[in-house]
Amino acid sequence: MVEQQLKRRGIKDPRVLEVMNKVPRHLFVDEALQERAYDDYPLPIGEGQTISQPYMVAAMTEALELEGNEKILEIGTGSGYQTAILAELANQVFSIERLAKIARRAREVLDKLGYQNIAIRMGDGTIGWNEFAPYDRVLITAGAPDVPKPLLEQLTEDGKMVIPLGDLYSQVLTVVEKNNSKSKIHRLFGCVFVPLIGKYGWYGE
Repeated sequence: MVEQQLKRRGIKDPRVLEVMNKVPRHLFVDEALQERAYDDYPLPIGEGQTISQPYMVAAMTEALELEGNEKILEIGTGSGYQTAILAELANQVFSIERLAKIARRAREVLDKLGYQNIAIRMGDGTIGWNEFAPYDRVLITAGAPDVPKPLLEQLTEDGKMVIPLGDLYSQVLTVVEKNNSKSKIHRLFGCVFVPLIGKYGWYGE
C-alpha cells in the first residue's frame, strides 16, 4: 500500500508514510472486507458511510503538516482509521461523529489498539467542540458547501483546516489557513466524499 499507492502518488512526509504502514487498516472494516482493506479505493462501513481510500487518508494527513504537539479536531470519526492516524502523529485528537453505531464501533477498535489520546463524542460536527477549543488543526472528513463558521472560529490563529469543499457530488480538497482578518485558501485536488450533514453543512437549519 505504502509503496504502490502512496509514494508513487506523491506522498512524501516520512512520518505519514511510517504511520500508514503501522496502523492496521483491516481492523477498521468488517471482517468480510478485510482482504480488501489495503486496496486503492474506499470501502463501506455501514450507515451509508465509508472508510476513505488509503491515498486520501495520507493526503489529508500530510496537508495538515503535523509536527507532533498539535491538538486536532476531527469532524466525522467514521471507522476511526483516520482518527488513529492522527493520534499517532499529534498530541490529542477530539473527534465528533453524528451516528451512534459508527461512533461505538470506532471507539471499540481504538480502545483495543490502546489509544489514550482520543476523545469521541456524538453530535453535530459542524458546530464543533467548543469546550476544548482552540485547535491547532481541524480535519473534516465529509464534503461541505462552505467552511463551517464555528469550526473556523475554533481554529487557532495560523492554524490549518483541511476540508473537501463543493457540491453534493464532487468537491475539491482544500486547505484553509487562518490568519487574522483573512483566511488563505489553497486548493489541492478533486475528490468525492459523503456529505457533511449539520447546521452549518448540508440540510442545516
